[in-house]
Order: sequence, then structure tokens, then C-alpha cells
Amino acid sequence: MKRFEIVKKRQLNDTIHWYTIYAPLIARHAQPGQFIILRVDEHGERVPLTMAGHDSETGTIDIIVQTVGRTTMLLEQLNVGDCLADVVGPLGQPSKMEGLKRVCIVGGGVGNALAYPLAIGMHKHGIHVEMICGFKSKDLVILEDEFRAGVDKVHMVTDDGTYGEKGFTTDKLKALLDAGEQFDEIVAVGPAVMMKFVCGIAKEYGIPSVASLATYMVDGTGMCGGCRAIVGGESKFVCVDGPDFDGALIDWDLLIKRGKTFAAEEAEERAHVCKLTGGVRTNA
Repeated sequence: MKRFEIVKKRQLNDTIHWYTIYAPLIARHAQPGQFIILRVDEHGERVPLTMAGHDSETGTIDIIVQTVGRTTMLLEQLNVGDCLADVVGPLGQPSKMEGLKRVCIVGGGVGNALAYPLAIGMHKHGIHVEMICGFKSKDLVILEDEFRAGVDKVHMVTDDGTYGEKGFTTDKLKALLDAGEQFDEIVAVGPAVMMKFVCGIAKEYGIPSVASLATYMVDGTGMCGGCRAIVGGESKFVCVDGPDFDGALIDWDLLIKRGKTFAAEEAEERAHVCKLTGGVRTNA
């Protein structure tokens, strides 16, 4: 196999794919919670993605990607046998598991893909793991079988009630806590607004919370400052200090505001990617 070759590609739903990539040096050192930064081609932007898994024996890493922007649209056009320009990692701090016995992980939408390696890793570490997997509707559900096979209990919820229980992840979390469920930690992975409310509920019930942040990044070494978040009144860089932080200490309003900074530019780029060639369309 060639370096950074796509050895497997699996479609999870209309917009989300699972890729297995040959990257033996990264696979040898990766731990749950860490991420990589890739470029599809030598002219492409650098995109951070959480690893969904790794196998040091086969020398492969797994990523689960939702097609939302220019780079992910280009990545979607690649197939088994194609190679990425480069992959850098493992980056970030591994998720902390010591001292934990019972954990509830709350995943929202594509955040469930990011929560998957952590949930599996914690379970393998001997921690009792309960997953709350939330989606807008049934057609967006991913990884249910994988979660059921890899953790202790799974609760499926959808906003519109087309699958599992009707409601939001926060509704199910409160119901579990009101029923007397005890957790050493609650982990939130997904949209910032959802994580804000999950961590708020954890604080209300006196339970420590951890949020896995996904912010804008460029270099992945803390030099550019694009991933900056305010945690406990101090500036932290998600790429080197995170991606996991104490959910009770995050300045959520600032984080959400910063997450919307390039919304217009991202929409413009999506509108100019040719789905046939991967090139940039013009109006000429």
C-alpha cells in the first residue's frame, strides 16, 4: 500500500462516509480523543478530523467525514486506491479515563462519529458507558449497530420521533438523571449549542462534564490561534490543549460566535465546487 492510500470507503448515509487510510506512523501512536489534519491534494486546505479508530497492526486509521464544505466535497470524490496528499498526526491530547467507572456520552448528529472512538476506548478501558445518540430524523442515523456492539447501553433519540424516542438529547439526559442514574462524568460531543446545554444540565446535577471541541484550525500546533477558546477565563488552543475541556468552564457564547465567523465564505466555496471534476467553477 502507498502512504495515505484509501483502503476502505463506506457510506453511512447520504452525506457521511467512513474512510480507512494507510498511515502506519500515525496508527502506531494514536489514542482515543486525538485527531489528524489532512489535505486532499497539494493545493488543498488543511482540515482537522477526529480519528474514529486506528489499527497499529494494519497501519491504518479511520475517519468519519460529513460532506459539508469544499474539501470534504473533494474527499467524497476519492475512492479506494486513491491517495491523500498528506496526513499529519496524531494531534491533540488523548481523552482522560483514569478514575472513571460510569460515564454518559451524549452525541449530537455527526458528533456521534466523533464520540464513537471515545465510547469504544472507554469501554475497553473497563468503564461502563451509556450513549445518548441524537439525530434530527431517522434518515440521518449512523453507527447504531457499532455503538450497540461496543458500549453497555445505547439510547436513540430523534427530534421528530421518526426513530427511537422523540425529543432532544438533553431531554433524555435529564430523564436518566431524574430516574436516578449515576455517572462520574458526562461527555458532550456535537454542535456547540447542544454541548452548552448538556454541560449546563451536568452542572445542575453536580456532575463533572467534558466537551470535545471542534473549532477552526490551520496549523494544528497552536501557532495560528484560529482554534482559540476561553476556558476558565484563560485562552486555550483546542489543537494542543484539547480537544477535551471542562464543560463548566468554557465560554460557550464566545465559542458559538467564533464558530459562525466564516459561515458566508464556506457557503460561497460550496457553491463553486464542481461535483464532476472537483475543480472550482466560475461564472465565465
